Amino acid sequence: MHNAISFQKELLGIEDKMMNLALLLTSNKEDAQDLFQETTLKVLDNQEKFINNVNFKGWVLTVMRNIFINNYHRLIRTYTLIDQDTDIYNLDNNLQSGMTEADSAIDLQEITKAIKSLNKEIRTPFSMYISGYKYNEIAERLNLQLGTVKSRIFTARQELQKELKDFYSY
Repeated sequence: MHNAISFQKELLGIEDKMMNLALLLTSNKEDAQDLFQETTLKVLDNQEKFINNVNFKGWVLTVMRNIFINNYHRLIRTYTLIDQDTDIYNLDNNLQSGMTEADSAIDLQEITKAIKSLNKEIRTPFSMYISGYKYNEIAERLNLQLGTVKSRIFTARQELQKELKDFYSY
């Protein structure tokens, strides 16, 4: 196990790599600095969990990536209010592709129709999942077993793949 001083020296040695990843993830200097600081604190608070034979830089950068993902999901849930009558799949249809707006609107209508055709039992967990909820959060909110939630989301994906097979190019 590392002692505290060598652990801190090793952390200082990868500051540039940490900041580069933070900038890559956030695309904003202030947010990158916040992510860098949050990661540094988390790593220092959890240094006893570091195992000597593990790649230190990889471990630290994985902690940073996980913090970024968790913060992103938290932000999305905070700013996303879902009205059950709202078509959540058409909220942001500013697709950056070669398709015309009319084509993409028709495609989104097809996808929305396919999702709405799902049995409510599998549509609800699937909708929550694509809205940023984690499996365990969905299980808790719907009062279901974790395995049941995973199974329903998997089933929804399979049914949507069959229904929307024309959207896939092989």
